[in-house]
Amino acid sequence: MKYEIAILGAGASGLFLARHLKKDYILIDQNNIPQKIKVSGGGKCNFTNEKVSANNYLGKSEFVSKILNYYTNKDVLKFFRDINYQKIKNNQYFASSSDEIIKKLNQKKFIANIEKVEKKDNFLIYTSKGIIEAKKVVVATGGISFTSLGASDIGYKIAESFGHKTVTPKPALVGLTLQKDDFWMKSLSGVSLLAKIEIPIYQGKKIVDKKIFKDNILFSHRGITGPVILNTSLYWQKGSIKIDFLPNIKLQKTNKAPSNLLKPKRFISEFLKAQNIQDTPKNLDLIVEKLKNYTLSPAGTFGFSKAEVTKGGVDIDELNDFESKFCKDLYFIGEVVDITGELGGYNFQWCFSSAKFLADRINNG
Repeated sequence: MKYEIAILGAGASGLFLARHLKKDYILIDQNNIPQKIKVSGGGKCNFTNEKVSANNYLGKSEFVSKILNYYTNKDVLKFFRDINYQKIKNNQYFASSSDEIIKKLNQKKFIANIEKVEKKDNFLIYTSKGIIEAKKVVVATGGISFTSLGASDIGYKIAESFGHKTVTPKPALVGLTLQKDDFWMKSLSGVSLLAKIEIPIYQGKKIVDKKIFKDNILFSHRGITGPVILNTSLYWQKGSIKIDFLPNIKLQKTNKAPSNLLKPKRFISEFLKAQNIQDTPKNLDLIVEKLKNYTLSPAGTFGFSKAEVTKGGVDIDELNDFESKFCKDLYFIGEVVDITGELGGYNFQWCFSSAKFLADRINNG
């Protein structure tokens, strides 16, 4: 079988690319249904955000800005204008069902496992159902989170086989595990509260910047999770983070016990026990100070099986507008490259923007 273009991977970026190509292509994936789209957002798919900029991404900001400005969140909303969706939390756009997103994107697929890619006169794509020949190859195989849904590292292997470096893939938008000093939090499984977290950004051993998020933290038997922690996991590299458990609270002098003033009471009770502080009015200032400046050093993450996305991937510096600098007509888009968005529809936006940019480049080439 010989084609003009072979698209490897039928997730968000691969499907969106296929939807906009005007040339002969084959779309190859091991799954007929894009499982990650189907389960995302609790089955409702948070497909973009009202406020999108390079500041919402980990990766080369100038390039991210270029691609996001080329195909914006408004363009994505226009593309999906005929599906039912709503804006939640003021800025996140969710479909009424992820099935509507899938139906809008769906294209005919060649169902097979991708094994390897070689370049002769044309590209040879080796699959579990035979060899496919193509003049151009687009790798849109995504990351390695959610392996139970069919995710694999084949995209990284293909990149490396053509001489590319991959920035070490790591779980992102994922819960964080705890060191022994913070095990007291495990007894709070199911408790949720608003928190503000400050994450240092390192360049080598030097702190060069910081990221701040304010949203809910959820305690679990494995550690800490919830929206604010998922975003924290994207930028956390090593060392400690600072947590403000009272971001919106200002207290005046009182004769009441701190546990009667601060909520949730179960959290305050466990905190005081762990800190060995008595629940008396005279300790209120001390308790508030510690709650607003709590330092925590995560032990690690919940791992790829619980991660919503993968950070790391094909080094964007070795690509020229998604085309390999080492092999003409070989492209990488979407989550497989070293650009990752925050929670809130940013990763789908990146997949759509990178796919549309490349589709237009190929169509006009």
